[in-house]
Amino acid sequence: MMKTIRVVAAIIEKEDKILIAKRLKGEFAGLWEFPGGKYEEGETGEQAIKREIEEEFDVEIEVKNYLCTIEHQYDSFYLVMDCFICTLLTDKMVLHDHSDVKWVHPQDIEVFPLFFCSFFVI
Repeated sequence: MMKTIRVVAAIIEKEDKILIAKRLKGEFAGLWEFPGGKYEEGETGEQAIKREIEEEFDVEIEVKNYLCTIEHQYDSFYLVMDCFICTLLTDKMVLHDHSDVKWVHPQDIEVFPLFFCSFFVI
């Protein structure tokens, strides 16, 4: 049976742009993503995304609302990704799990090679 991975992703908005982050490590290093990560035992989506963004960037976010859940079959796992619209409460980010971040217009996102979101159109 294929492994299912359940994750959260933050669609962080600032003015008319959204944040994407370049993965630093692992099988998908070098690809861009909406930041986030795996749920921990007993967490709600809002709790998980706030914790993940704080761990990855040392910033706090406000979760505006749940956007959608995306499911996608990869070669080695099945992904279930809960997406949340968020805003930053502080601007100074420290990159722990990413090599770069960019603020992009949603219509320009297809220029970036994305992991977790290559099937996801905003």
